[in-house]
Amino acid sequence: MHQDNHRNGRLPLALAGAVFVGVICAIIFALSGWGEWSARTSRLRAAEIEMSNVGRLATQHAEDSLDLLDASIVGVVLRIERDGVGPETLATLHEILALRKTELKRLHGLVICDENGNWLASSGAMGSNLSSREYFRRHRESVSRDALIGNPIRSDIDGDWIITLSRRFNHPDGSFGGVVLATIGSDYFSDFYRKFNIGTHGIITLMSTGGIVMARSIDNGAFVGYDTSKTSLFKTISSLTQSGVLYFTSPLDGLDRLGFYQRSSHFPLTVMASMQTDEILAPWREAAIARMAFVLALTSMIAGIGFFLVQQVSGRQRMAAALASKEASFRLLAEGSSDMVTRIGLDGRISYASPSALRIVGWSPDQLIGTPALAGVHPLDLRRVKETAESLRLGRIEEARVAYRTRRRDRSEVWIEATLRVTRTTGGEIDGVVAVSRDVTEQKALEERLAILATHDGLTGLFNRRSFDDRLLAEWSRACRDGTTLSILMIDVDHFKKFNDQYGHPAGDQCLRSVARILASEIRRASDLAARYGGEEFAILLPNTDAAGCATIGQKIRRALEEAGMSHAQNLPSRRVTVSIGGASSRPDMNRSNGPAGLVEAADRALYAAKGRGRDQLVMAGEVVHLPLASSAARQ
Repeated sequence: MHQDNHRNGRLPLALAGAVFVGVICAIIFALSGWGEWSARTSRLRAAEIEMSNVGRLATQHAEDSLDLLDASIVGVVLRIERDGVGPETLATLHEILALRKTELKRLHGLVICDENGNWLASSGAMGSNLSSREYFRRHRESVSRDALIGNPIRSDIDGDWIITLSRRFNHPDGSFGGVVLATIGSDYFSDFYRKFNIGTHGIITLMSTGGIVMARSIDNGAFVGYDTSKTSLFKTISSLTQSGVLYFTSPLDGLDRLGFYQRSSHFPLTVMASMQTDEILAPWREAAIARMAFVLALTSMIAGIGFFLVQQVSGRQRMAAALASKEASFRLLAEGSSDMVTRIGLDGRISYASPSALRIVGWSPDQLIGTPALAGVHPLDLRRVKETAESLRLGRIEEARVAYRTRRRDRSEVWIEATLRVTRTTGGEIDGVVAVSRDVTEQKALEERLAILATHDGLTGLFNRRSFDDRLLAEWSRACRDGTTLSILMIDVDHFKKFNDQYGHPAGDQCLRSVARILASEIRRASDLAARYGGEEFAILLPNTDAAGCATIGQKIRRALEEAGMSHAQNLPSRRVTVSIGGASSRPDMNRSNGPAGLVEAADRALYAAKGRGRDQLVMAGEVVHLPLASSAARQ
């Protein structure tokens, strides 16, 4: 009975241990399976990108090749319609066609035929009558002068598969005169496509929009001219957008494929680049088998050790279960988050990265593990980030948030906002940092845009009135401390209301932008500031500039505007856009009674004086003797 009680007392612990070990093994298998599925998805996604790049390049190559053919015949058409098809003209054209074929290696041949399909000239040997060809009939029956891409045909000269591009030419009376034809070999495209390394069974196919195969990287001669228009694949492509990725079973070889199709925007062509799905997944499958075998061995070992530890040290077993549960929860949360979660050891290297790393920084988790956590951080942000990381490592702080710039795998720059928190062992010692990072590039760009909108004038791009007033206060204080001279130019466009009335407000806005560009170009120092003060009035702040320097810059602005020569019929006598300028200078350390407002007021009085003296001139504040009455008319 004692033995039975002992067995019964030990049974719950063994059962709990078996359940625990089973759960841990299941979690490991689930995480491994999820990771393998993610790796499989990533592999397919990378292949999709690769196929899209190949497809777009092949499409561009086809368009460029046909553009060259078209360029070769356009000039011939124009010359025939201008000079006719007399013996001398044909002899000259024969030489031109032969030279063109020699220069353009991809060109298979150039032919000129008359309205009956008889050959008039060619880049090589003369062939048989072309009146039965489909492209000839279409040109004869249609008055369209556009280039026509024909289905692949056998060449009358050498029997090769060729693709035709042709244009119609007319007699002087506008009637059908014949056809100028350029051809390119189907093998030229297939040879080019075979240069792409897209696997043993990778295929690039060039088709017409009607579904006729024009070139194929594998078995080109066997498939050229094949009609795919009745296949489900072609019907699917025809019903979709201009380009896209497809998973399909090939109607030509029966293989399951991943492909990218691209319809040309210039010609009636479609390019399909595809790889066999099994071939794409073969490296992943081999690695997955090895990893799953390792996981199986690992879980078997965990099960044996777990059952052994249940019998020996139940307390340690419970602690191990708690730690494993915590780790599993961390991974589940991290790998299910849209933010990038990384674990960084005390050596500063990444020991774990969540799958979101591929989206945020362009590197897969496997590529990041073992690399320095601060690799790629912008040099201007590196010191600040290092100081934060050091404070966490030494335990000075438990948590921190930092924003910095880093470089993605594609060399582009991205803003990252990371929340960092230290992790500790069961003994309470710091063993690393967990970072939760997100891409805030768009947010940073919006902040910069808002900052610009807050300080700059939306029409001219110059600083706005608020920015000018803030800088004026700052420069006044600086001049007081340093004992330097501060100058201001107030600038007003003469008779601007009349300009708007005559030319319209859009022209008035353009006039203000032109004046603003001249002002910006005439101030060369970083400390100078040009601003739109209001309406058609501008202001320039010139720190550490005396009255003579202020007047010099004002005269430069007047001369630059005079050289621009913008018309303003209502601005007599010059009949061009001019400005009146008032300038003022002050030593704030010697005259603080009026403050910066007094300096602006002095420049403004000088501006009124310039307008009162006839406009289109500069008046400095010291030159004002009799200030005319301010009026709205003086400002126009």
